[in-house]
Amino acid sequence: MQLGALSRLALALARAVSALRGRLDALCWSLAPLSLSLLLSLPLPGWRRVSAPGPSAAAGHRRQREQEQERDGAAPTPTSVNYHFTRQCNYKCGFCFHTAKTSFVLPLEEAKRGLAMLKAAGMQKINFSGGEPFLQDRGEFVGKLVQFCKRDLKLPSVSIVSNGSMIREWWFKKYGEYLDILAISCDSFDEEVNVLIGRGQGKKNHVENLHKLRQWCRDYAVAFKINSVINRFNVEEDMNEQIKALNPVRWKVFQCLLIEGENCGEDGLRDAEKFLISDDDFERFLDRHKDVSCLVPESNQKMRDSYLILDEYVLPMNFLDAFSKLYKWAKRAFQIYPGCWSRSSYTIQWI
Repeated sequence: MQLGALSRLALALARAVSALRGRLDALCWSLAPLSLSLLLSLPLPGWRRVSAPGPSAAAGHRRQREQEQERDGAAPTPTSVNYHFTRQCNYKCGFCFHTAKTSFVLPLEEAKRGLAMLKAAGMQKINFSGGEPFLQDRGEFVGKLVQFCKRDLKLPSVSIVSNGSMIREWWFKKYGEYLDILAISCDSFDEEVNVLIGRGQGKKNHVENLHKLRQWCRDYAVAFKINSVINRFNVEEDMNEQIKALNPVRWKVFQCLLIEGENCGEDGLRDAEKFLISDDDFERFLDRHKDVSCLVPESNQKMRDSYLILDEYVLPMNFLDAFSKLYKWAKRAFQIYPGCWSRSSYTIQWI
């Protein structure tokens, strides 16, 4: 009898908490427009507004940023933003550090408001990631965000990072003109290794799909990029021939990274310890691929110091606040590899 009473009490408490959470959510959304209006009507002290630079202004902008970074306490400009709007993914990569802890996705119009605020504060580059960004509404959600950022906000550089498994040619036909760079994650050109890592879907071949996406990027004038996470299962692989054949504009090579509460620790949904490699192992991999001109290495230290990630719960009124707070411990945030893809010249203009 006591157990039954306790069970009923626990159920009643759970229902009460759920109802309270729903009311708080409703209150939050009802106040969002008011909070946003106040933020947009008030001056933002210390924020420098910038316009999109042309190729001729590249060197000047770089020198200007370097001088500003040297000033202690100088207010930053959110030049480049990584927006992870979803945690849901159809792959199960063992080292993933943005795991599917929730299914929440910010409503489209609210996401647009936040992006508009970042643009007003100086954002020039936006990268959409996840999770898998093409899972939400089968690519329509990220397509509308890309369209908004390029057509309405007129950002110089709009990109997506995806595993590529959900992308279809109709998406390029509908939204390709608004996308500058598509980065596809590929950690190995050995399909057995991809499956071992967790980057696989039954009978679908990840490497074959990579080549198909490469061709679509050519057909629709979208710059093609490859991201690879170097870990214990691929650190000895020689990818020179395959990367040179695909000829991406950039090959980002990441060292496997542990993030407490994500892919390690008691609260983590992954245990990435078995994927870790040493700094020396990572350097040996880089040395083996030193002749690949498009290679851009990302060591653990560089990743910790260089990225600001806006996750799925950042509401519009928190976008700028999140950036401002995190900048205090990551002064180099938004300043790594600032460049935009030029459709006319098929080159990357560094800014």
